[in-house]
This record gives sequence, C-alpha cells and structure tokens, in this order.
Amino acid sequence: MRLVLVVAAALVDADGRVLMAQRPEGKALAGLWEFPGGKVEPGERPEETLIRELAEELGIEVREPCLAPLTFASHAYPDFHLLMPLYICRRWEGIPQSREGQALRWQRPGALRDLPMPPADLPLIPFLIDLLGP
Repeated sequence: MRLVLVVAAALVDADGRVLMAQRPEGKALAGLWEFPGGKVEPGERPEETLIRELAEELGIEVREPCLAPLTFASHAYPDFHLLMPLYICRRWEGIPQSREGQALRWQRPGALRDLPMPPADLPLIPFLIDLLGP
C-alpha cells in the first residue's frame, strides 16, 4: 500500500479557536472540514510544506519557529495509507483568507466534532481539546 505524507496545521487564534477549511467541490472528500495543510513534496521537510501550503491556501506567512508538533494521524484509506503530522501554530502574519475556493471557519476545539471531517482527522480532536480546552 502506498504511503502518503501530508502535513497539517491547527491555527489557533487569541480566543483558542482553531481554523478549519472545507474541501472544495471537485476534490476527494469534498465538503468535509479539515486542518489546513497539504502533501509533502519530494525534498521538502514537513515544516517547509506547511509554510508553503499556508501561504498558498490562506495567504498568511508563518515562520518555522512558530510551528510546534502536537501529534499525528495514521489512517488506512482504501488505496493508500495516510501519515499526517499535526502542528500547532499561534503566530502568523496576515489574515487567513480563502485562496482556493474553500470555506473557512474558526471553531472551538470541543465543537470540532460538529463538523463532518475526514476519518483521519477525527483522532486529532482529543489532543486539541487537551491542549486548548473545550
């Protein structure tokens, strides 16, 4: 089975809410809510991927020291296995805006389960609740 490495960020605002992005129509798992991020390209480190993806998807600038690894997801989909480190980020430059047609929503950690999410993302929620509270 093919291993796919994707990296994601839990962007946390001053009120302890987490930014979620809805997968746009035409993409796999369209309509589901996920943590922003993307596939690690050959030769990239996960932190470099996140910095690039957050700039492309949300128009924000993140510096590597502002990314703190929290946990990871390991999930078997029918045609590949996903490994996804999740980083916490509390500091960035700019205001997150949709750059790829995706809806964005700030959500309290305890309310993340109210959003339909990909199965790989669900096990990450308790770690965010432990860190940030409900």
